[in-house]
This record gives sequence, structure tokens and C-alpha cells, in this order.
Amino acid sequence: MTLFGYGITTKAIAEKFGNCRIYDDKFSAVTLDKDGNEFIASELFNPDNSLLEVTSPGIPPSHPLIKSAKNLVSEYDLFSKVMPYSVWVTGTNGKTTTTDMLGHLLKEKGALVGGNIGTPLAKLDENAPMWILETSSFTLHYTTLAVPNIYIILPISPDHISWHGSFEAYEEAKLKPLQMMQEGEVVILPAKYKDVPTNALKLTYENAKDLAEYFDIDITELKFKEPFLTDALLALGVSKILFDELNYDLINSYEIGKHRIEEFYDQKERLWINDSKATNIDATIAALQSYKDKKIHLILGGDDKGAELTPLFLYIANLDVVVYAIGSNKDKISSLCKTYKISSHLSKTLEKAVEEIAKEHTIDSVAMLSPAAASLDQFKSYAHRGEDFLKFVENLS
Repeated sequence: MTLFGYGITTKAIAEKFGNCRIYDDKFSAVTLDKDGNEFIASELFNPDNSLLEVTSPGIPPSHPLIKSAKNLVSEYDLFSKVMPYSVWVTGTNGKTTTTDMLGHLLKEKGALVGGNIGTPLAKLDENAPMWILETSSFTLHYTTLAVPNIYIILPISPDHISWHGSFEAYEEAKLKPLQMMQEGEVVILPAKYKDVPTNALKLTYENAKDLAEYFDIDITELKFKEPFLTDALLALGVSKILFDELNYDLINSYEIGKHRIEEFYDQKERLWINDSKATNIDATIAALQSYKDKKIHLILGGDDKGAELTPLFLYIANLDVVVYAIGSNKDKISSLCKTYKISSHLSKTLEKAVEEIAKEHTIDSVAMLSPAAASLDQFKSYAHRGEDFLKFVENLS
């Protein structure tokens, strides 16, 4: 078996099967490990000597390895014949929380959680009754064989534009499984996609109210507010489809993960929000909506992956917001602030932004890191960015 890239996905596959040829740009000489796996420079790949290629999902379609491959499949395709009953969760924002909530609800039923949420398919037990998989657009782009039994699609908005080439291509990847789904399978999707053809049963929604009404869920029994309310309703909806259960106590025992609208206070009792996981404009807008009646000190910036940021600034222009621009797109953010007459600071770094906010922040205002951009221009991950944010605030005198 040939593997492209040496990341979490392909490492797990190599460990499970052994005797794989692994091609990666970071390899220069051919080496072997104890399982017989070969590590080879990308430029040495010969498609005529390979019967099956499995790619790391993050490798873009423009990469020479992808372009030269003749028998390319995704991680999902590799396990399609042994995959148990599966629920796939995708969308732009909320898919991690929805996947995790669903795993929380169905853990006692033997369901295992994996995919983009952290555990690769090669590490999941094929004898489990169910897999719940957070599914990225990268994986979906390369998947042509595997199909979910239940497919949850959260709202789709521009993201990963530089990888896919356009929003339309990104959107197309998210909707791709509908073409292959059959009668007896279910897709829950935003109403804007109600006319996308599929043989699966389509359940459409515009908002949380639609989901609550369809599944007969009492929203007043839930502790969550948006953006997490929709996630909880989707998870409960799947539980009802599968087991005709609505366990309010169990879903309310779920705790939201770190770095997503995480509230904390500094030594002066001022409110700060760690929303480092907001890597696109829709996630940031969702975070802002919860605090729209307050003055907001907002840290924006990072690698925006070529996304159009204008809708975010049209929204901010109607709020009492001061922007602190950081990261590789800081000049772009500053320019948009000037265009829409939004007060701003060219902070450049997260630490400097925290220092500048501290001079103006009061117990009546909100200070928020919700960058609407990926983190890899200045950090190892969104979690690294969030941890640094917490540290910088904690160190304020």
C-alpha cells in the first residue's frame, strides 16, 4: 500500500497494516521502520509501481503526488468495507462539538468517536456497533466509495478556499456524499440545500427552532445557548432517530471544550473570552452575537486562507467594537476597519493586543479573542494560540 504524507491518518494506517510505502516532502533518503514501512521522498513516487494510494487528507489536489496518482482513495474509502453503521458530521462551524455531543449521548450504546476530531479510522474498533465521525472537506474531496448511514451537515460558509480553490468547490465537497446515499439513509442539512438530489431521506432546517419542532425537543430543558444549542439539537435528533430517546439530563451534563467561547476573568474582575477555535468569519459572528449589547474589544487575525472577510466587517460596523489586528492578515484587517469606519489598533502580535486591551477594558466591556483565521502563521495550533491568550491575560499586572 502507498501512503501520501506522514501525518496522524497515515501513521495509524502504517502501524495497522505495515509494509507500506510512505511518500512525504520531508523525506530525503529511503529508510525503513520495524514494521517494514518505507519512508521515501515524494519526487521518487512512480505511479506505475503502485496499486493503491491513500492520502493524508491535508495534502491539496495541486500536489504532484495527487496529480500523478492512478489509484487514489481516502482514509474513509480504505475502511468502507469494514466500517460499521456510521454517522458523519460536517459543516464549517460546530462539527467538533456536535460530534463530541453525539458521542457523549451514545457512548453507552457502544458508539466510538473518530475522524477529524482526533482518532483516525485505523485506530477505531471495526467491531463496534457504530462510528461517529467528524468529517472534513479535505477527506470528503477524496472520498468516492464510503457513505454514511446518517449524515449531519451544519451550515456551510467560506473556509479553506486556498485548498479547494473556491467556495463552490468547498461546498461541493461537503455535499458530495448525498450523491451516493441510498434509501433508508438520512441526511440532516440546512434548508438552502433542500433541492440537492439524493436518495436518502432529507430533513432540512433553517434554525434551532426548526430542529426542535421536527424532533419534538423542548428547548427550555436545555442549558445551551447558541452557537451550541444547534449542536445539541442535532445530537439529540440523531439519538431520537436511532433509539427514540431524548435524554435531557445526559446532554446537559456535556461540557463545552476549551477555546470555544470560553469565559474567564482577570485580576480586576474583567470578562475575557477565549474563542481561539473561531477560524472563520461565521464562527466569529456567532461569538459576537452573544455579547452584541456590550462594548467589545476584539482580537482578529491570522491566516484567513483566502476567505472574503467583508461580511464580518459589515456585521461589526453595527456594534460597539474596537478591533486589534494580529497575524499575517493584519494589514488587510486594518484596511477593512478603515473602510467601514471601525476603531482599530495594528497590534501585530497577540501579546501586544492583550496589553493594549488591558489599558481600555472595564468590568462593563468584553475582551475577546475570536480571530476569524487559522493560527499556523504565528502558532502551532488554535489550542496553542488559546493557551497563550490565557497566559498573557493571567500575567497582566
